[in-house]
Amino acid sequence: MADIFAQLQKRGIHKKILHAGTGNLPDFIDGSKVFFNYRTTKCDDNKTVLDDSKAINKPLEIIIGKKFKLEIWETLLKTMKVNETSEFLCTNIRETAIYPMVAKSLRDINKGHAHHHTGHCCGMMADTGVGYDDLNELLKNPQPLIFTLELLKFQGPNDFEKETWTMSPAEKLAVVPKLKEIGNTLYKARQYEEASDKYAEALGILEQLLMLEKPGDAEWIELDKLKIPLLLNYSQCKLIAGDYYTVITHTTEVLQKDYVTESDHVKALFRRGKAHGAVWNVTEARLDLNKVAELDPSLSKAVSKELKQLEENVKAKEQLEKASLKGIFG
Repeated sequence: MADIFAQLQKRGIHKKILHAGTGNLPDFIDGSKVFFNYRTTKCDDNKTVLDDSKAINKPLEIIIGKKFKLEIWETLLKTMKVNETSEFLCTNIRETAIYPMVAKSLRDINKGHAHHHTGHCCGMMADTGVGYDDLNELLKNPQPLIFTLELLKFQGPNDFEKETWTMSPAEKLAVVPKLKEIGNTLYKARQYEEASDKYAEALGILEQLLMLEKPGDAEWIELDKLKIPLLLNYSQCKLIAGDYYTVITHTTEVLQKDYVTESDHVKALFRRGKAHGAVWNVTEARLDLNKVAELDPSLSKAVSKELKQLEENVKAKEQLEKASLKGIFG
């Protein structure tokens, strides 16, 4: 422990334990997750409080090794035991200079209107401010700060289910079939909305991975092929839910791919045909359904049933419209 204190002091950080923790010092390897409360105060006579997660009941959680913007907090947390509360006086303003930008993000998130910025905007913020007077003052006049941290919980990399943003590309790819399987199980249990959510989550992951590859390359095509059964399953759930335009959009995407199997092609046509019929795209519905019967004669009976229902719906609509016109001009 003495070595930890000495290492911190070399960086201009002075640690004071306010409440001793329990157990041994956790093994803070990359991928571990820590939950903690934080309070940030200035070093003025009044010890002015800038931020206090306890006051708003919003503890923070970070993944070790994922480059949290305020790197000094990760360093400080690595010196703590679970249930420990410690005060860290950071006199090195190079360690605290980034705090106004981090605090702005945390405050915005806690207020529910976080904005996402890309690129390096520190220079711009220094000129225009961050929307909070106390943080603007810190931007103009960087100064030492006191961080009081309370380590609430520690979890090793294998102790929690990773969120997508923390995963490597290989880990994301491995999750896709698991989500599909869960979706299939939910579908069989007639939990269609929950199933569609799982299919959508898997599709979102594949979209992220596709962005890492060059369109048309072998790796890109293999990932794109994985989307096909998910798109079809998702479309079936949406068809049941009556979200017909979503069905048309996603089945059309399947039909535009060159490497779709004939079986999947037929499924996409059949589902799109039913969706077209439901939104009165009668011509398109007839074309899709007739094409299904042509490609797979074994589905002729099912297609005939759909076409018969379509024609009955069309006649009923025409009769209703005639009755309405007769009422207007009668």
